[in-house]
Amino acid sequence: MFTGIVEELGEVVALDHRADSARLTVRAPGVTADAVTGASMAVNGVCLTVVDLATGVFTADVMRETLCRSSLGELTVGSRVNLERAVRVSDRLGGHIVQGHVDGVGTVIDRRVGDGWEIMRISLPEGLSRYVVEKGSIAIDGVSLTVSAVADGWFEVSLIPATLALTTLGRHGVGEPVNVEVDVIAKYVERLTSKRVIT
Repeated sequence: MFTGIVEELGEVVALDHRADSARLTVRAPGVTADAVTGASMAVNGVCLTVVDLATGVFTADVMRETLCRSSLGELTVGSRVNLERAVRVSDRLGGHIVQGHVDGVGTVIDRRVGDGWEIMRISLPEGLSRYVVEKGSIAIDGVSLTVSAVADGWFEVSLIPATLALTTLGRHGVGEPVNVEVDVIAKYVERLTSKRVIT
């Protein structure tokens, strides 16, 4: 589990594409300082397992399912990625409960610049609109954000200067893909309140 508070902006230094998977190596001196093989690491909001460690870098395997259902398949050497280590039970929950299980890939459809801040409008992948509410939580590329507006097919988030400077969201242009994870609590509520629950 994660909280959506990005710890470091890493850089993809190697990407080995295979028949139905990929091996991703990321330079990240901060989050690797106490990492161990087998640890969970959120990369742009996708929970991956560290399979190899070297000084300041880690490697993770990405299976075909993940490449197809997230924006990780779009990464290239030199891409910057949001990184977060798995939360410890004793940590503060600074953002919200983020599983690292991407629900879909949205597209940046508009950016409006304010005085040091920006509003980003993102297309909502089909089937997810029922889980998104104004003032609710959402994770975009692993960043915990508050929904500032929502309509049929899109939602907006407001980005403060720190988010713009310290995450990939300050670099995404219109037309670029982003990973979307809705609030898991909304999905559980829907399941528990449905008329028929199969046991």
